Amino acid sequence: MIKITKLVSIFVISVTLISSVLAESISFEEGKTKYKEKKYEESKFLFQRSIVFNPKDSESYLYLAKIYKFEENKREEEKNINTVLLLDPKNEEANYLLMEIELKKSNYSKVKELAENFTKICNKLCDKKILILKSLENLEPKNES
Repeated sequence: MIKITKLVSIFVISVTLISSVLAESISFEEGKTKYKEKKYEESKFLFQRSIVFNPKDSESYLYLAKIYKFEENKREEEKNINTVLLLDPKNEEANYLLMEIELKKSNYSKVKELAENFTKICNKLCDKKILILKSLENLEPKNES
C-alpha cells in the first residue's frame, strides 16, 4: 500500500511540474503572437502570466517593457528593463532601451557607462550605439572658452 501511495504521489508531482512548464511556455508563445498582432493588452496579460510560472524569464520582462514603452508608461518600462538586466546583464536590447531612457533624462554619464558596456556585449545592435553616442555629442554642452 505504501508503494502505491508513493507511486501515485510521484505521478501527481510529475504531472503538475510538466503542466506548469507547458503553461509557461504556451503563455510566452501566445504573448509573442499577440504582441506581433499589436494586441498589447492581451499580450501583457500573457507575459505577466508567463512570469508567474517562471519569474526568471527575462524575455517576458523585455516584452512587457516594450508594451509599456508603447503605452508611454515610463516607470513600468524602466522597471521591467532593469529586471531584464538584473536577470540577463548581457541582453543588448535591454541595454539599448535603457540608454534611450537615460538619454531622454539627460543622464549623460549613465549613457556613457551603458555605451561602454554595450560595446562589450553587442552582436546585433552595434550600429545603434553609434546613433546614441552621436545624439549624446549633440546634446552635451560645449566647453567654449
